[in-house]
Amino acid sequence: MPRLSLAEAVERATAALQEAGASFEMARTTAQALVLAEAQGIASHGLGRVKQYATHLRNGRADGRAQARVVREHGAALLVDAGQGLAFPACALAVERGIAVAREMGVCFAGVTSSHHAGVLVDHLRPAAEAGLVGLGFANSPAAMPAAGGRHPVFGTNPMAAIFPRPGHDPLLIDLSLSEVARGKLMVAARKGEAIPTGWALDKHGQPTTDARAGLEGSMLPIGAASSPKGAMLALVVELLVTALTGARLGFEASSFFVDEGNAPRIGQAFLLIDPGALAGRGAYDERIEALLAEMLVDEGVRLAGARRLALERQARVDGLEVADGVL
Repeated sequence: MPRLSLAEAVERATAALQEAGASFEMARTTAQALVLAEAQGIASHGLGRVKQYATHLRNGRADGRAQARVVREHGAALLVDAGQGLAFPACALAVERGIAVAREMGVCFAGVTSSHHAGVLVDHLRPAAEAGLVGLGFANSPAAMPAAGGRHPVFGTNPMAAIFPRPGHDPLLIDLSLSEVARGKLMVAARKGEAIPTGWALDKHGQPTTDARAGLEGSMLPIGAASSPKGAMLALVVELLVTALTGARLGFEASSFFVDEGNAPRIGQAFLLIDPGALAGRGAYDERIEALLAEMLVDEGVRLAGARRLALERQARVDGLEVADGVL
């Protein structure tokens, strides 16, 4: 397979998105995020998304000329309107402004409305960790999972993320979809013609399936759906945090990301940024987090959250990325 440096990959992705109608700022911010995902080994949110985003730009599902802007700010809360553009510039603005507010107020809740697919959610929070802040992230997505006890898709896979800075060490990076697996894994399996495990998805008739394409046409199963409604309840919490508070579309009101035609999703994201110094203090925060991690690492085989993806990213910065011919 061809190999590209990260810089070359960013340039190619930027050019492709600009050709599809994105402004340079939107294209570059999006390309950087997709290349970062690819470098971390997260192919489901990496360069394979360029074609999808470009198609959405061409078909009017995303506005390439949108300018993200802060439309409301009150105390420690603010709202960014993505203007139906790709999500990355709006999320970057929300976190950037949120960091400034959290430094002043101790905390900030930054919502994003009228947005699009947010990629690897925890990566939006990296600037917060660099600023010494704890960050939480939430996002909804087009309906792909049933409510507890239901059969038709109501919620998206609704990822949530967290980042915890550590002095002198990599931050902890936690990022999970509330479906049994991210829907992007079905996209990758469908592209490769591979079967998926039972328990990942239902077909359009509400029956379990091992066919990735049938799963994309049907619905994903929430985490723990076989024994508990907890995953669906968490999806409900995220759905309300990023829609009821921001005015964004509910998942069932947005057309799937995996179809070319459809409406502009206009979904939501939200970021909660917290200054540890505003609570027990920076010293207490550092001591408590290190005490916990030391206890975790007593057991052989424990891996700190985000360690693998950060190791892969460092290696990719040296070796570049192998990119499939079709994606290239």
